[in-house]
Amino acid sequence: MAETDEETGFYDRVPKVSDFDSLADPAAYVALPDDWVLGLADIENSTAAIEAGRYKTVNMVGAAVISAQVNAHGSLAFPFVFGGDGAGFAVPPDRRAAAEAALVAVQAWALEEFDLTLRVALVSVAEIRAAGHSLQVARYAVASGVDYAMFSGGGMAWAEEQMKTGAFALDAPATSEPPDLTGLSCRWSHIRAQNGTIVSLVVLPAGGGAGFSDLVRDLVGLTRDVARGGHPVPVDGPGTSWPPPGARLEAHATRGTGGFGAAFRKVLAETLFSFALFRTKLKLGSFDPTHYARTVSANADFRKFDDGLKMTLDLDAATLAALRSRLELAARAGVARYGIHEQAEAMMTCIVPAVMRDDHVHFVDGASGGYTRAAAVLRG
Repeated sequence: MAETDEETGFYDRVPKVSDFDSLADPAAYVALPDDWVLGLADIENSTAAIEAGRYKTVNMVGAAVISAQVNAHGSLAFPFVFGGDGAGFAVPPDRRAAAEAALVAVQAWALEEFDLTLRVALVSVAEIRAAGHSLQVARYAVASGVDYAMFSGGGMAWAEEQMKTGAFALDAPATSEPPDLTGLSCRWSHIRAQNGTIVSLVVLPAGGGAGFSDLVRDLVGLTRDVARGGHPVPVDGPGTSWPPPGARLEAHATRGTGGFGAAFRKVLAETLFSFALFRTKLKLGSFDPTHYARTVSANADFRKFDDGLKMTLDLDAATLAALRSRLELAARAGVARYGIHEQAEAMMTCIVPAVMRDDHVHFVDGASGGYTRAAAVLRG
């Protein structure tokens, strides 16, 4: 279906911002149109899955929500955000039916393949505003070919809470085609901390948001003396091993209606070939593995705004202590609530439409609970 310029043009006109600090300013955000639709997904009881050592699976399902939407909407640019154990996105009204079909397909897939219950919901922006909440978006350009959506205003957080009570829920169909998860992968090795520890940080505004922008600037400023601002992914990429830790997950994502065994063998063959390329650094035609790995690092979403600040950082003990001290002051002042989870490694889940382009996206999280565990221990 052809979209009109009015339907597709809004997000194309949102300016791309390359300075992360500036995203702490509410003026950097643009209100989503009332007739747009917010989509949400969240794994029910994800804490139990984490305790069972399944956080990579949890991340894969969260990223699958976005992958299915990307494939459902073709060339349409739309905002989305990865949350560890779920995801959120917004699309114009004429894409609502396609968004719903992709959401319920991932819901059925997550249950069948992994025995994970995925809550899914759709709600119009107008309904969010009628409930007294705002929903705004900005675009953060992490590299020349990739930008990530940043959400603010509290509307998404309110909708997520409503979804958890059963509001705006989508009815699961009796039968569903498997979701199109083309490009979804998790072939990179886990990334060990180089500075001390991998920190997953969630900071939410409190008390009406007064002082929150200053807090964000302070927190980002405290990381400036750490190598690359605490970016957990090395400049040359996260590294590879074979078989990759996510091979079985990728087989579940790509098998469609076929058998798991055949899909798994295909993934093993493909990853063995790519492993050899990345280890030898040999170019294959116009594909340069060194360039690709560097682009992976540059494109990674290790910090974001999702109705609050989320960062996955590689920090030394002194910087982490300074962050904790500043956050505790903010919590006592009623400016923010925060949660921190420490772990030894970070991990990535990726959406790669085509390896020959530089627009692949890479979702970074802590490897042993990450954002989900941090959100579970909010203080303030």
